[in-house]
Amino acid sequence: MAHTFKLPDLGEGIHEGEVLAVLVSVGDEVKEGDPILEVETDKAAVEIPSPYTGTVKEILVNPGDTIKVGDVLMTFSGDGDAEAVPEAVSEKKAKAPKPEAAVSQQPTVTKDKGPVPASPATRRLARELGVDLQQVTPSGPGGLVTAEDVRAYSDSGDKKEQVAPVSGDQVPAIPAEEPGIQLIGTVPPLPDFSKWGPVEKVPVRSVRKATAKQMSLAWSQIPHVHNQDWVDITKLESFRRKHKAEIEAKGGKLTLTVFALKAAATALKTYPNFNASFDTRAGEIIIKHYYHLGVAVNAENGLIVPVIRDVDRKSITELAIELTDLVNRTRERKATLEEMQGGTFTITNVGPMGGGFFAPIINYPQVSIMGMGSASLQPVVREGGDKGHEIVPRLLMPIVLCIDHRVLDGADSIRFLKVVI
Repeated sequence: MAHTFKLPDLGEGIHEGEVLAVLVSVGDEVKEGDPILEVETDKAAVEIPSPYTGTVKEILVNPGDTIKVGDVLMTFSGDGDAEAVPEAVSEKKAKAPKPEAAVSQQPTVTKDKGPVPASPATRRLARELGVDLQQVTPSGPGGLVTAEDVRAYSDSGDKKEQVAPVSGDQVPAIPAEEPGIQLIGTVPPLPDFSKWGPVEKVPVRSVRKATAKQMSLAWSQIPHVHNQDWVDITKLESFRRKHKAEIEAKGGKLTLTVFALKAAATALKTYPNFNASFDTRAGEIIIKHYYHLGVAVNAENGLIVPVIRDVDRKSITELAIELTDLVNRTRERKATLEEMQGGTFTITNVGPMGGGFFAPIINYPQVSIMGMGSASLQPVVREGGDKGHEIVPRLLMPIVLCIDHRVLDGADSIRFLKVVI
């Protein structure tokens, strides 16, 4: 029996990924669960296991291809009770009326809008020719639309005007299947920069592509308000240095981010509206009663935000060890998809790179994010001395809190930040 394998739903808003490596070849014998592809999503690099035991019959993707949920990746031959036909194709066959019935009941039969099985190369061809894959009759195994099917449909001159779907609050400026970055509103075309000198075009892929989409969405949908302050960490830094070696002996690193995680969890419990999401469609604020905090990691392949779960239930030592392990695995692309999901609040610390005050963008669909800068010794005036005041050196760290003004107000951010400080 022939089996068709398409990219499964990888969870929490992940719709596409980039093929990093094809781990099998045509003719290879594989068992169910054997890794067959390595795919990088906006969350992490993951290995895709084979859902079948059998022989690799056809490979429809190559390293560098961008694949979407529902795309057919491979076909297999092997034993099975029945041919594995994609769900969307099965539904179409079950619902399609007989030809004569279609004429007598309706002049036009509308196909179901499930994912169309097709390789990335075929999808690219369809975009170039302006063909709607939903309208093409498949001739490949398991209902697969081939490049020949697309060309034949295009040559027939039966193309229909295509309209990109619009859902929710997003108004795409480009068709839904366009491989570029989806932005809100109309974007004017760029000039031809090569008229003034040599240029280089670098494809936007995987993490950088996902970051561009996420930031465009967050900035266009969320009215950002920033509140900044200084934290006197003189005593905290002394405490950190005192226990640093003790934590390192246990496999962790006692960084300022560890203390910030614990402080933020306390503030989130005090002011629950910061641990929330805004549902514009339902007109509701969704408050989460769990404290899973994301930490922005500057990895080689871009900015990635792994999540530490149940921060409120863990000690400083436990957080130091877990954060060290998670950051290392994130930079090595070994963190799992689950470890990238479910965050309720995000912390980003640019201090180790020497950064000061900055204005971070909220990690949609969260409603707040906290940024930390590099601490430095500064003169501070305080009461004391013979004349009633004295100037003393203190270690001050810049801190900034960004909020979604639809859910939170400036006064809320000041109160929240005072708890953290």
